[in-house]
Amino acid sequence: MTKKLYYDSPYLTQWETRIIHTWQQDDCYYVELEETAFYPHGGGQPCDIGTIQGIPVLDVATHGDQIVHQVEALPESKEVSCIIDWDVRFDHMQQHSAQHLLSAVCLELYECPTLSFHLGVDYCTIDVEAAELSRDQLSSIEQEANRHIYKNHPIHTYWVTEEEAARIKLVKQPKVKENIRIVEMKDVEYNACGGTHVSSTGEIGMIKLLKTEKQKGNIRIYFISGYRALKEFNMYGQIISTLSSRFKSGKEELTDRLIQLENEHKQVQAELAVLKDQNDDYMAQQMIQDLADKVIHHVFPDKTLKDLQNLANKIAAMTELPVLLASVSENKVVLCQNKEASPSCGKFFKAHLAGFNGKGGGSDLMAQAGFTSWDDAAAFYHFASQELTDQGEI
Repeated sequence: MTKKLYYDSPYLTQWETRIIHTWQQDDCYYVELEETAFYPHGGGQPCDIGTIQGIPVLDVATHGDQIVHQVEALPESKEVSCIIDWDVRFDHMQQHSAQHLLSAVCLELYECPTLSFHLGVDYCTIDVEAAELSRDQLSSIEQEANRHIYKNHPIHTYWVTEEEAARIKLVKQPKVKENIRIVEMKDVEYNACGGTHVSSTGEIGMIKLLKTEKQKGNIRIYFISGYRALKEFNMYGQIISTLSSRFKSGKEELTDRLIQLENEHKQVQAELAVLKDQNDDYMAQQMIQDLADKVIHHVFPDKTLKDLQNLANKIAAMTELPVLLASVSENKVVLCQNKEASPSCGKFFKAHLAGFNGKGGGSDLMAQAGFTSWDDAAAFYHFASQELTDQGEI
């Protein structure tokens, strides 16, 4: 059975040991060591990574009493040097300890026990038993958790028997009956846990709540701590500095400036919509006047699908002829007709699109299709124009 060094000290990052067993399965390589400080994934915490004799460790898992290390290749020697990726290990220690503290505060302030914990690559979550948590309550939880960080409570780990565990005020009684490991955050909580933790709350650095969402009738809290929180703060700082410089506004004025710009944008969009509508009226009349075929058709270099549809509707309202429009920039084709014309735009597209690598459909009065290239769109456009002209109707 492998000796678990991560229980002795989570700060151990390098050691020498011996390989007990190696094997290959499904093009993957596995190693079992006499001693390991590589923490296996479990209990909401991911595994450690690093190297064994310079070979990258890809995954660490528990199989019964075995700690199995998946590696890129098998070491050539039995005596090996192992190195933990400290940045990843310490991040996991910060996040897991932050979870214990955050869960303790949720329970203390609002009697919300933690139901589950997930330590992800970008953020962590806890699901707490609560129907609702207000903005003020979340602010209080964050403030209280960080207050405990500044108090720098010691965090101790030790082993107890089932009888000893029963006498400790644990957050939740463990399911195991022996080898019970206690993580004690002094003056905060006692928790049965097998994870790696920092030695005091001060090493958590800070806790920042990101957002919440409903999860099966409870609340999921997203959070980060430690260096992750610092990285997030630095990113926000860069964004704010860029916006302040771009809009020539102080940080305190940014919100008002952005609201002003949003209102100005809405006004410009409203004015543009009126002008577009007027332009479509003129263009529709002009296209009908210039009509030389039994189909009104035109290719536009850069109109959006919505613009094509609006214009096609306007033209169709003024004539009983089919209207066929296309956009080069979007590889889109639209076919439209008024209520008095023959059926059916949708049926025409359905009958012919497949031969031109097009996808789409529609109703009797309007159909639209998209194509992977303008060559396909143009081929369908010219085919439809000729077909509709020859038929004299759809």
